[in-house]
Amino acid sequence: MSSYLPTLKQLQYLVALKEQGHFGKAAEACFVTQSTLSAGIRELESLIGVTLVERTRRVVRFTALGDRIVEKAHRVLREAEELAAIAEASGKPLTGELRMSVIPTIAPFLLPRMLPRLRADRPELKLYLREETSQAAIESLRHGNVDCVLLALPFPMGELDSEILFEDRLYVAFPQDDPTNPPEWIKPGMIDESKLLLLEDGHCLKDHALAACNRPDLRASATMMGTSLHTLIQMVDNGLGVTMIPEMAIAGGILDHTRITARPLKSDRSARDIALVWRRNSPREKEFHMLAEILRDAAAKSCRLPEAA
Repeated sequence: MSSYLPTLKQLQYLVALKEQGHFGKAAEACFVTQSTLSAGIRELESLIGVTLVERTRRVVRFTALGDRIVEKAHRVLREAEELAAIAEASGKPLTGELRMSVIPTIAPFLLPRMLPRLRADRPELKLYLREETSQAAIESLRHGNVDCVLLALPFPMGELDSEILFEDRLYVAFPQDDPTNPPEWIKPGMIDESKLLLLEDGHCLKDHALAACNRPDLRASATMMGTSLHTLIQMVDNGLGVTMIPEMAIAGGILDHTRITARPLKSDRSARDIALVWRRNSPREKEFHMLAEILRDAAAKSCRLPEAA
């Protein structure tokens, strides 16, 4: 075995530079100076005898070999983190650090209910949260930047494991008195495609809403304008159209102080599944199942509307 092996720190610097595309930003992400990061990457290049990064005054460009080594570096760093996790998991479960990504259509509605329960049940757990769109969250999980993800399914995940926490029904939200005396349930055929407002690309809720309606004309005609559910609600409240929102958002009070009426959508796929997702064969798998149970219990008490609603 060669005695000249890259260090984990050098690989971390290289991965950070690839993700940030800028030496200064990469150094900030690694909590080191720019000169330290730059020197570490040069040492790595000298060690393996190849150029990984082409440097100019304005552009950081990775060579083809550099891109390949970054992919390998992601795997090495992930395996190193899992080595530490094995030792940590052998002690008391759900203690120490846990990094979780949460998508924007879940975070503001579930986290306020979940976090007090976690603090009470697991005071030794240090939970670090980041809000990301679904694809970004899955990439963070694959690259080892986070340990687990709170996600809405269906969504293509590849070789990852998950546990479904609960079902989150979809509702149609429309301005007051439009329509007058709305029915108890809204069928997809009743939605005017010219008035439908959806989240912009990158949010899986948009795909879940369109799939629930199963109307190709909606995909072609829907006005996808909202950057967040709160933005969509403001647009609907001002009479600009209708939208679809999840039950947990309504239970979380998103319609409070608005004149919006919401009715459940009636279709074969009128709900999304909220799930906890982690890397397959993770040494913390048992902890994730325990965490899923805590989240499921917290959601059962706060994320569902009364049946009569």
